[in-house]
Amino acid sequence: MIKRILGFLMLLLAAATAAAQPPTPYTGPTPPLALRDLNGKIHHLRDYRGKVVMVQFWATYCPPCVKEMPSVERLKSRLAGKPFAVLAVNLGESKQRVRAFLRKIHVNFTVLLDTHGRALRRWRVYAVPSTFLIDRHGAIRYRIYGGQAWDKPPQTQIIARLLAQP
Repeated sequence: MIKRILGFLMLLLAAATAAAQPPTPYTGPTPPLALRDLNGKIHHLRDYRGKVVMVQFWATYCPPCVKEMPSVERLKSRLAGKPFAVLAVNLGESKQRVRAFLRKIHVNFTVLLDTHGRALRRWRVYAVPSTFLIDRHGAIRYRIYGGQAWDKPPQTQIIARLLAQP
């Protein structure tokens, strides 16, 4: 099953690599998210209420994912002290592979493991990277497919607007 999901994602990766899409407003429901981090701790999206949350689906074999990770790290550093969190959901790879990857690309945000593809299906992820921006109330406000420069406008402006909302 995982191999089929990963195969499907590889096909979609080509489409995501071809052209990153601009952030698209989203009005659908927010699926539940409860996944373990690399240390085995479960993170529930509901526990992040009161914060703007970037939920990003990625994989180590995805060139646009690898390229955008440093910009996500710079964005998180720039927003230190603000109610902002990043949940980077790895799609179907082993803990060992993800740890080895993170030794090369150092990040200071939460990395979660979706080893069975359940979150992938619930969140209807069709390409990697796929990013969802969640407001302080837990609602998805934007959906973005493809790699982005997260520390540049217009992405920083969108996040600033979400942070400014009560």
